[in-house]
This record gives sequence, structure tokens and C-alpha cells, in this order.
Amino acid sequence: MDLPRVAAFTDTYLPTHNGVTYTVQTWRDRWHRRGGHMDVVYPDGDHEAAAGEYPVSSLPFPFYEGFRVGVPGVPEAVDNAELVHAHSPFSLGLAGMRLARKHDLPMAASYHTPTSEYADYLAFTRPIERTIERSATKYERRFLDRTDVVVAPSERTADHVRDTVGTTTPVEVVSNGVDADFFRPVATDRFRSRHGVPDGPIVGYTGRHGYEKNLTAIVEATDGMDVTLAFGGDGPARADLEEKAAAADVDAHFLGWLDREELPAFYATMDAFAFPSPVETQGIAALEANACGTPVAGVASAALADTIVQGETGYKAPAGDIEAFRDVIERTLAERDRLGEECLARRDFISVAHSVDRLTEVYDQLR
Repeated sequence: MDLPRVAAFTDTYLPTHNGVTYTVQTWRDRWHRRGGHMDVVYPDGDHEAAAGEYPVSSLPFPFYEGFRVGVPGVPEAVDNAELVHAHSPFSLGLAGMRLARKHDLPMAASYHTPTSEYADYLAFTRPIERTIERSATKYERRFLDRTDVVVAPSERTADHVRDTVGTTTPVEVVSNGVDADFFRPVATDRFRSRHGVPDGPIVGYTGRHGYEKNLTAIVEATDGMDVTLAFGGDGPARADLEEKAAAADVDAHFLGWLDREELPAFYATMDAFAFPSPVETQGIAALEANACGTPVAGVASAALADTIVQGETGYKAPAGDIEAFRDVIERTLAERDRLGEECLARRDFISVAHSVDRLTEVYDQLR
């Protein structure tokens, strides 16, 4: 099959660690394995660019530590693209739109994160926050209306894009997918020893520590429970999370950002992956945990309501209900072996290979 030459524009990429970064990187690698070509344009940082990766000048984002804002430029090297895929509606997404318009190219836009969820990072009062939320949604609609297709990672997110954002552009569901060759059950002894993770039941989380993810609920729900908490990752909410854990009756270990090579062992070390975030557009970390045979204790909110298959890949509680969240953590731990087998049985379905098959279909519709 003749695959289009794709220019992917993203406002977050390596060395920043998050679901968008891993999705862009994994799709790009899989696209190349299939004989296609996908360039990535991203904000310059400490990442050493590989072939086909093109950093543009960037500035620190003052409201969110670790993020950089790329100057919306289009490198000459991607001028021969046949299709543009924007992974952000902002700076570099606008650069991608400029490239598409310059050469009359088809354009896809992935909807990874509702931008309104980050209003509290910019606002000092609730009225200001609501104003920012409304403005963000209107901006998203204007951006998406100027593209040819919106790619949403889940049915719930697709419904949000159609009903709340209100775009007139067709919306297609393409799961971000998991690299099932990489995320798989592995031995954990070396990981436990290196990071001082004790024996016994482990409830863990890894990813960005953002306030919108409600990670303090993990500490509140396990307070007094006979488990060890293990947090991988970092972010603006980490200091408050550590303070909360220090005041509770819980054994908590904060590991910081882990090398990607360590993530399968970390997931496999957990008996339950705790995921109380009410704002996920898919919750890729939940699928990574499942691919390693680890069930998820999460919330029935946003995409996690679909990503977690109740009683098969984990359990979910109503968002914001700490007692119910505690119950699903306990139930997930009690049924860990059975749930783990169910998770492993779904590895092919959640794989990135399956997702790129679907992405190819979407791209073909645009040509």
C-alpha cells in the first residue's frame, strides 16, 4: 500500500513524558516500519533529534513547569509532506495548518486533551476560570472546523468533540494504542531492588502529576490500608501529593520520572494501577498497565468509563467518591490474578498495530 508522507506537528514531545509524546513517537515508529514516512515537528528542548525529527525554537511556558511553547514555524524539510496531522490546536498545530493551506494538503487533527481542563493553571478565581474554559472551547471549535477530520482516542472523547466542542468536522475514533511488544509482563526483582520498592501489595501510578488528575485521591483512599504506594512521574501537583502522603497513614514512594525502559517492570510490580483522573481522553497509562497484566482501579468518568472494562480489566468508581474508590482498589487487589489474565487476553485488541491499521484507513479517506 502506498502510504502518504505525513508531517506531524505537536506542542509536546521528548524529553517531556506524557501520553501525547508516546503516541506521536509510537505512531511515527510504526508508520516507518510499514514503509511510510512521518516527520515530527516539535518545540526544541533537551531531546537529541533523530532523523525525521525537526525541533523549532521554543520558550518556557510560565504557567506549567516542564512545558515549552514552540515558535510556530514550518521547517523546510517537511515541505514535501502529502498530509498534515496536528496533535495540538495551538502554536505548532497552527504551523501545521499553515503548511496544509500553503500546499492544499489534507489535514487531520488529534484531540488529545480538552484545553479547558487547564484553566485553573491560568486563573486565580472561579469566574476567570469559567471564562477561560468557555474561550478555550470556542477556540478548539474554530481550529477543528478548519481541518478535514478530527481523530479522537475514544468514543467518549468523540462525543465530547461533537456535542460539547461542537465542531462540524467529521470525527473518527482511533485509539492511541499500546506498543504490546514493549509493554508486556516482565520480571520485577531488579526494579524493586533498584528503587527500594518493598514486597507486599503495591498500588501505583505513573505519569504527569497534574492537579486535574486528582492524584491525592489515591492517598486518601488508601489511608490506613495495608499497601505500599509507588508514584512514578512528576509535575506541578507533586509537592502537594507528597505532603498529603506524609500526613497520612500510608507508605508512599515517589520515584520521579522513570526511564521508558523501566516502565514495563514498574507496571508489572503493581498489583493495582490507581487512576482517579476524571479528565482523560483515553487514559493510555491504563492500557499500558493492562498490557503488562496489571488491572486498573479507576473512575467512571470521561474516557476511563470505557477504557476500564468493569470486572475484566479492573474496576471503576464514581469520580470524587473516595469511599467508592477505596472499595474498587480493594476489589481490584482481591481479584488481581483473575483480572490480570483478562488484561493479557486483550493485548492484541489494545495494541498500537491495531490503532495504526485504523489510522491508515482514516488517512486513506482524506486522499
